[in-house]
Amino acid sequence: MVKGKKKFRWFGILIAAVMISAYCIGGRGFAKLSDDRDKARADIITINSLKVFGYLEKPEVVFLHDAHTAALEKKGKDCQACHLPRSTDIPGSVKAAVEGIDPLSPKFKRLEDTARKDVMDIYHKFCIDCHTDMNAADEKSGPVTCGECHQKDPEVVSSRQLIGMDSNLHFRHSKSQEKKCERCHHEYDAENRKLVYVKEKEGSCRYCHLKEGQEIPPYAEGSKQISKLSMREASHLDCIDCHRQTKAKELDAGPVTCAGCHSAESQLKFKKAETIERMKRKQPDAVIISTGAKEPEGGDLGAVRMNRVAFDHKAHEEYNDSCRVCHHAAMDKCSKCHGMTPAKDGGFVQLEKAFHQTGSDRSCIGCHGTGQKDSKCSGCHVFMSEKRKKDDDSCLVCHQEMTSEMIGAAAGGDDQKLAEMMIKNREVVSRIYDDEDIPEKVIIRSMMDKYEAVELPHRKIVKKLADGMKQNKMASYFHNDPGTMCQGCHHNSPVSKKPPQCASCHGKPFDENTPQRPGLLGAYHQQCMTCHTEMKLEKPAGCTGCHKEKS
Repeated sequence: MVKGKKKFRWFGILIAAVMISAYCIGGRGFAKLSDDRDKARADIITINSLKVFGYLEKPEVVFLHDAHTAALEKKGKDCQACHLPRSTDIPGSVKAAVEGIDPLSPKFKRLEDTARKDVMDIYHKFCIDCHTDMNAADEKSGPVTCGECHQKDPEVVSSRQLIGMDSNLHFRHSKSQEKKCERCHHEYDAENRKLVYVKEKEGSCRYCHLKEGQEIPPYAEGSKQISKLSMREASHLDCIDCHRQTKAKELDAGPVTCAGCHSAESQLKFKKAETIERMKRKQPDAVIISTGAKEPEGGDLGAVRMNRVAFDHKAHEEYNDSCRVCHHAAMDKCSKCHGMTPAKDGGFVQLEKAFHQTGSDRSCIGCHGTGQKDSKCSGCHVFMSEKRKKDDDSCLVCHQEMTSEMIGAAAGGDDQKLAEMMIKNREVVSRIYDDEDIPEKVIIRSMMDKYEAVELPHRKIVKKLADGMKQNKMASYFHNDPGTMCQGCHHNSPVSKKPPQCASCHGKPFDENTPQRPGLLGAYHQQCMTCHTEMKLEKPAGCTGCHKEKS
């Protein structure tokens, strides 16, 4: 019995020694690899392919793609060392293959995920065999043990920057492809089970190729076969294949590495076209936006609750990098998804709300609100609640009053002419009061028990804000009333040349019965100091920067 215990004890010691050795080997192997690892990289890929079969038994594997590409290149190998050639007949593939440059599968050493064990064996065999061979040749290599690959808390973090086909990249690609839109744009013909090109129906790839796990929306129902490819998969398949083929022809080509597209440093080096031509989709320069409700018979426009809105389509194209900023579902009229009756394909959002929702970068008001975060604007707008009640006159900036000529065009059903007339009739000019109505200085005496009175250079501040607005076309639209800008400071008083003093609302001392309203001392400091911070202005040093001490 005692001998049995001794044997068991020695067996346990042996197992522990093996485990410690394996751990130490793994630790040394990882340290060897981590010498090449920066703390943040753009080429980090997590290998989690077994997720398609259910839960993961071990942590995901962090894979440095560009590091492996560089190592293979030194050995005279390329992408085909890991990625198998795929058929050019499957949806999403580049059709014009270059001899010797086959379109490749994005999967490692396979075309499909057949079974859990098969996929796991592929990674274990090829990765470990390659690393083992390199170690045997006394070359720098990667890990070979479970603990080195499947790490719960890896040392590296991703610095990957998202990239999209903005107007600059689109124009450059279009020019290089001699405006052959069919090279990239396609639709899926479900009946004939193939990709087809439909002229003047080109749209964003994201209309059909979605994020992993994202539900296919109704507008892409006919493209289910192609939509099984996520946006990430589709773009890497077509873009990288095209870049490889172009490079093989010894022509200027886009990047084929992760960092080439997804590092912030590389993105700053992208060439910028001096002039960008307008994308031509037979889109109108101006359109009329309405709820779609039928107007009264006989053209009685007075019976319609709100005037329709003229939308300057051409101007908005110039301010945005992509049509998808507004046409986020499909290149159709907004009313197709956001009708009078809420529908699933419009996210159950009515047309009126689609245009007026605050806090949403997809609505008109929400998008305009993002401009208020600019440092030239945020000094005033940071204090203004999105839910605050606005004057009815502010609606007329968009729902402008109609002249007799406009009413005639509307009654005749000529929406194009009406839109052009309304846009031409708009006043794009910001106004402020005349100098004699703007006090040059305002004396603040609320802290004279300790400091001298503060002289606020009132007119200088007003003129500075006005200069900033003149450089912003949208600001000019919405600040055409001379008293609008005053609301930045005089935020809860009616528009007036002589608004009430701050002490009319902010008491001294602070009133505990109105906790949402700071006292006079807090109101001054909050307003002035926050404005300086938001507008990135040089702040006065300490209290005496504003308040001169009494002698």
